[in-house]
Amino acid sequence: MMRKRKIGHEGQVASPTEPQWLDLESLAQVEITSEAAAHPIESALLPAAGTGWQAADPGEQTIRLLFDAPVRLSRIRLLFNEAQRVRTQEFVLRWSADGGQSYRDLVRQQYNFSPPDSTREVEDYTVHLDQVTTLELTIIPDISGGDACASLARLQLA
Repeated sequence: MMRKRKIGHEGQVASPTEPQWLDLESLAQVEITSEAAAHPIESALLPAAGTGWQAADPGEQTIRLLFDAPVRLSRIRLLFNEAQRVRTQEFVLRWSADGGQSYRDLVRQQYNFSPPDSTREVEDYTVHLDQVTTLELTIIPDISGGDACASLARLQLA
């Protein structure tokens, strides 16, 4: 006779544990090429701080985190939202171990926003980076050269 038992569905889905996200406010200084007054960079970097960052001007933008002391990174999560216009965005995520003298690319990614269906992009990377002194995110909001402004809903590091 087969040994069996009946189980419920609620216990079957294992949810990954959330990492301990870094407190970027106390660990790093941030440099940005621009920001809209209503959407400062803090809105993307600090928990529950708002609706995210948005550039004040169209075109390519850079967000650079300069760590006070080298850090080890194991996870990077980016969240982008676009509910208004169809566009193809590209971003490049790079890191430095020597204070920004040289960089190594982590990822170069393009994503097509097509509201109302495709309005959200979540990029979640497991990494093994030691001695990170600088993390740089460059966003080209519309690779076709349109007048879209770059935005970032959330950047989290662990």
